[in-house]
Amino acid sequence: MVVAQGVTKRFGSVEVLKGIDLTVARGEVCCLLGPSGSGKSTFLRCVNHLERVDGGSITVDGERIGYRRRGDLLHELAEREIAVQRRDIGMVFQRFNLFPHMTALENVTEAPVRVRRLSRAAAREQAHALLDRVGLGDRAGHYPAQLSGGQQQRVAIARALAMEPKLMLFDEPTSALDPELVGEVLDVMRGLAADGMTMIVVTHEVGFAREVADTAVFMDGGVVVEAGAPRDVLDRPGQDRTRSFLAKVL
Repeated sequence: MVVAQGVTKRFGSVEVLKGIDLTVARGEVCCLLGPSGSGKSTFLRCVNHLERVDGGSITVDGERIGYRRRGDLLHELAEREIAVQRRDIGMVFQRFNLFPHMTALENVTEAPVRVRRLSRAAAREQAHALLDRVGLGDRAGHYPAQLSGGQQQRVAIARALAMEPKLMLFDEPTSALDPELVGEVLDVMRGLAADGMTMIVVTHEVGFAREVADTAVFMDGGVVVEAGAPRDVLDRPGQDRTRSFLAKVL
């Protein structure tokens, strides 16, 4: 589903990604772990072209993201074409980014109506089903300010799912939550994984990665230090830097 080859990214003189190679098969869950500033979130944003790569390539379901090759040259796609690619890639951020003036139901129905051209009735039916799926069927008429952080994040997940994506990206989806609310969001993500959704998750939740991930990737300094099955990377890491990081977070 996702193939990244030699991905590099700079912000001014700072090279944030230094040649990332990563493959995520259809239906797999890939968890990216590492210290702050290691490039995890930047890489995730490159997957849906919220950040332009400076080198290398990323394909999703066989389609190069953000660019088209014409002869020997690469040309960046027009914003409208990039938006079409993003329809297939759901993203959930650290902050919930819900529309504060819309109810939970309205937040979930807006994109299917405006982008997928669903009828309002069909979008509402789908939204009710998705809110039920994330355990918020009884909160459809509530505004974000009336919901806890965990509930808002679950609405954000439902909103992303409403576009029927092929791939879901999660950028530290529990980092802004109080500890007692983390579990309810992770439970929803466990359900998505069990249903076969392809997911790339930037997280500090090592227990979640150990339980749910097919592949665990440890990044530091803009490179992939170690990648493999969670039982290997998290329980028997082969690199000193991985061991040092895990000793501090476990």
